[in-house]
Amino acid sequence: MRVLLAEDDDGVAGALTEVLYEHGHLPTRVRRGEEVLARHRQADLLLLDLGLPDLDGLEVLRKLRAVSGVPVVVLTARGDERSVVRGLRLGADDYLVKPVRLAELLARIEAVIRRATTPATPAAPAPRTVRAGDVEVDLDARRVSVGGTEVRLTTKEFAVLAALAARAGTAVSRQQLMDEVWGDAYLAVSRSLDVHLTQLRAKLARPEVLTTIRGFGYRFGG
Repeated sequence: MRVLLAEDDDGVAGALTEVLYEHGHLPTRVRRGEEVLARHRQADLLLLDLGLPDLDGLEVLRKLRAVSGVPVVVLTARGDERSVVRGLRLGADDYLVKPVRLAELLARIEAVIRRATTPATPAAPAPRTVRAGDVEVDLDARRVSVGGTEVRLTTKEFAVLAALAARAGTAVSRQQLMDEVWGDAYLAVSRSLDVHLTQLRAKLARPEVLTTIRGFGYRFGG
């Protein structure tokens, strides 16, 4: 299993890296929160210290959860109740306070991965054609029509619209859109999203279909 280890203490990182290797995992150590946000796609699990030098670990977790469901085990010296509660509410799968017994850490990692990989009850298939008023988005055929007339979109314009239409009626964050369309929320250029949304609105000529959620993101229909 690929483990991304976010730990700025060289001694702790060395010990954790060694024990992870010994138990068949492939650890990659990073020191900064920015590196976590840039490299999370390369990991099956994140071990996250909260005391990182550039970003508070809880802020890293909040940003990460906006774009990724990668399992996260917080491993930190911060054991006060407020931090534990905030960490779990922000989406940590487990929270361990240093010093931790290595056997317990390995067992917790296995439990988190087991929960993450247990097959869920299959959900009903999502509709592949989405409508809002007279705007119709065919996600499979990659076709958009307004009032029965096809509208030509660029690849990126369609990708932005599809990401919103697939969650019709639900607010989608800017970070989530950038992550899905451009690859990684941290590396994506925010201005690119603004430009493509402006072009989309002009081509659809239906301002009520794409709603801006101030300070968060956007919603298709509903």
